[in-house]
Amino acid sequence: MIALLIVLCEVAFWVLLAAGLALRYVARKPKLGAAVLLCEPLLEVVLLVVTAMDLKNGAEPDWKHGLAAVYIGFTVGLGHSTIKWVDARVAHRWFGGPPPVTPPKYGMARAAHEWRTAARWILAAVVAAGLLQAAIWYVGSGGETDSLRNWQQKMGWVIGINLIIAGGYTVWPKQDPNRGVKDSGDRVVEREPADRNHG
Repeated sequence: MIALLIVLCEVAFWVLLAAGLALRYVARKPKLGAAVLLCEPLLEVVLLVVTAMDLKNGAEPDWKHGLAAVYIGFTVGLGHSTIKWVDARVAHRWFGGPPPVTPPKYGMARAAHEWRTAARWILAAVVAAGLLQAAIWYVGSGGETDSLRNWQQKMGWVIGINLIIAGGYTVWPKQDPNRGVKDSGDRVVEREPADRNHG
């Protein structure tokens, strides 16, 4: 039941996203399209309620209940950015919108981008871990909670990996190969990035 509901929620997420974008750009009804997109969080509410009811009715917590908490957490942390990412590309590809903003590639600007990305993943993992802990408390010491704790450990790995990646870009920032080149006199010449517009 829970596993099927997770699949249905995932399918419904993309259906609502497609419907919202179609209303926004094809039907030229941006307000109605935005209203449809705002229905996305209702999917997580339904999943949370059904999961709690399943546990309340005596179901032993297993990987499916843990996965439900993880799905909700990752939708909270990454759902909004996913919608924005798809929206920008649909608008540009088919409806004459501006090109999507590409993330910076080098230096501390790239490090800042990686920290923003890490923050979204960490938020997702923290929300999931919190829901898992709530389920553990709900079940109590007399129930089987190993599967839920295993999911919590996985969320810890997600947090750790994202901190390592963002920290790596901060400590060892990627250098722009176009910034420092030597001329024939062995002097270092600062060159503008290749993709910068010159007026």
